[in-house]
Amino acid sequence: MKVHAVFNRDGGTFRTMDMDLFTQAAKDIFEKHGHSFQSEVVAGKDVVKALKRVATEAGAHVLMAGGGDGTISAAADIAWKAKVPLAVLPAGTMNLFARALKIPLELNAALESLASGQIEAVDISTANDESFVHQISIGFQPQMIKFRNTLTYHSRWGKRLASFRAFLKAMAKPPRFSVRMTIDGFPTERTVSAISVSNNPYGQTMLPVPDDVNKGELGVYIAGSLTSGTLMKLTLSVITGSWRRNADVEEVLAKEVQLHFPHKRRSAKATIDGELIALPKDVEIKIHAGQLKVLVPLRPDQEQDRATDAAPPL
Repeated sequence: MKVHAVFNRDGGTFRTMDMDLFTQAAKDIFEKHGHSFQSEVVAGKDVVKALKRVATEAGAHVLMAGGGDGTISAAADIAWKAKVPLAVLPAGTMNLFARALKIPLELNAALESLASGQIEAVDISTANDESFVHQISIGFQPQMIKFRNTLTYHSRWGKRLASFRAFLKAMAKPPRFSVRMTIDGFPTERTVSAISVSNNPYGQTMLPVPDDVNKGELGVYIAGSLTSGTLMKLTLSVITGSWRRNADVEEVLAKEVQLHFPHKRRSAKATIDGELIALPKDVEIKIHAGQLKVLVPLRPDQEQDRATDAAPPL
């Protein structure tokens, strides 16, 4: 493979690393496995421009993106539209898409697993014209992130502390709004506190990460009209992994979802892969099965098959 990497030097782990040493180590690992590798380290404000330039280079190649979830989401959109494979190097706080792809979170281990991995087709979803690989969320999460963005932090742990403080503030007065939903053609109208639609349904772990990234289904999660008390109970059920038994949460699997917000405020926000956007009055959400190519680690059974194929005959 020919791999061209773009690393966001302002993203998470990279902020405190010697990037010259790291990029040389990455080059050594990929060349050890027989690939060509080049990389560039850019400021956060220049990441999207660099990703677009690398994605449209001539010839077959893999676009590697290193950074947090925002960087990876932007890279997935660019790789999908350019029809080039994407390699994800997790250097953020949550690294949700990397977790879904079963990529190790320690950077050297991630590089080794990708250098010995293979390209597979996974799903990507869209909300109107915006693509996402994790989720779109309306209600509680955008409110919490708006609060967090008013706080100052300078590290991964600082961001986590700011998120916790923002959660406490948002919990004091949970949002409540009307929405008309059409899920795979079936209409309904509800008053809710939160809606999240994920690119494949979540698994059984505490973190909102799918077990499978190519099921071709959206996970639709609807939290009814919550009070501070019921929100706290929901949070505890998430922490203990029992949220599917919480009566205030409904889970539906779907191929297409239409949302209409009849009383939307001008300042209303949504989040797409954790980034705040203006909430449209109408949102059409679709999953595009198998349309994103990604470089992923080999599964244990594939590693065994490769080792068997490589073994000399007796």
